[in-house]
Amino acid sequence: MKIRLGALVLVALLLSACAQTGQSQNAALTNLFVVTPQAPDMRYQLEIAKLNEIVARDMDLPEESQAELLYRRGSLYDALGLVTLARIDFNHALEYNPRLADAYNYLGIHYTQLEEFNYAYEMFDGVLELEPDHPYATLNRGVNAYYDNRIRLAIDDFTTFYEAQPDDPYRVIWLFLAEVEENPEAARLALAQRRVQYGNTDWGWSLVDLMLGAIDEQTFLKGFAVRDLKPDETLAERMCETYFYLGKLKQMEGDFQAASVYFRLAMSTNVFMFLEYRYANLELERSKQAIEAASAK
Repeated sequence: MKIRLGALVLVALLLSACAQTGQSQNAALTNLFVVTPQAPDMRYQLEIAKLNEIVARDMDLPEESQAELLYRRGSLYDALGLVTLARIDFNHALEYNPRLADAYNYLGIHYTQLEEFNYAYEMFDGVLELEPDHPYATLNRGVNAYYDNRIRLAIDDFTTFYEAQPDDPYRVIWLFLAEVEENPEAARLALAQRRVQYGNTDWGWSLVDLMLGAIDEQTFLKGFAVRDLKPDETLAERMCETYFYLGKLKQMEGDFQAASVYFRLAMSTNVFMFLEYRYANLELERSKQAIEAASAK
């Protein structure tokens, strides 16, 4: 569900760390588009209130119905960023119905965010055992493997996910992010080949062009970041993606100061349901570790 956001604000953002080192060439960071954070959806909150009434009143509901109610409330909590409450509901839902695949999927995502990777594998494996054709469990297991530094496992899952819909630019990008960890040159060549073979006019392919260097950072921010917004797409959603993938690009370039800025901006959008929001904090922590390691040398 979408909401209307406030106006786009153009701000000047100066990196003191870059000024200290004199090495960063992030001209784009001096003219960043920063959006109003996405506000909580009132409809979600009203639905939670109604579900609370039903759960409190109808104690004799069949167990499967109880599971569905708790799962639905948990998914609404998750959409509002209330992840602890969401986890409680997902776990309770599974007590009533242990075959609720989507609840395992959510829990797996939460465990990945907490870097509890082994628990996350268990959750995603459970999803695929119950529902082999689940649309996102393979992607999420691949993301878990990626952050667990089990890159070959990540590539396997991302490849499966990509092959199911090769014209989806986000599937292409995540496969590239894993492949570049093994062999950067081969990964970029494969990315270019997929761009030629499957690319189209969808906005996400401009992110692929950014990764390939066909669009530079400044040009992307000025001419592509907010292009072709769909009627059901908010500015915060678009910029959450933009900031996250710019952060990944700066990581690959070794500019962890700039990457940290972009990941903070991705987190500032409050687009809680987006994969890019969910993992921006993990990326921020890894960028900080890289900066600390470089300072210690």
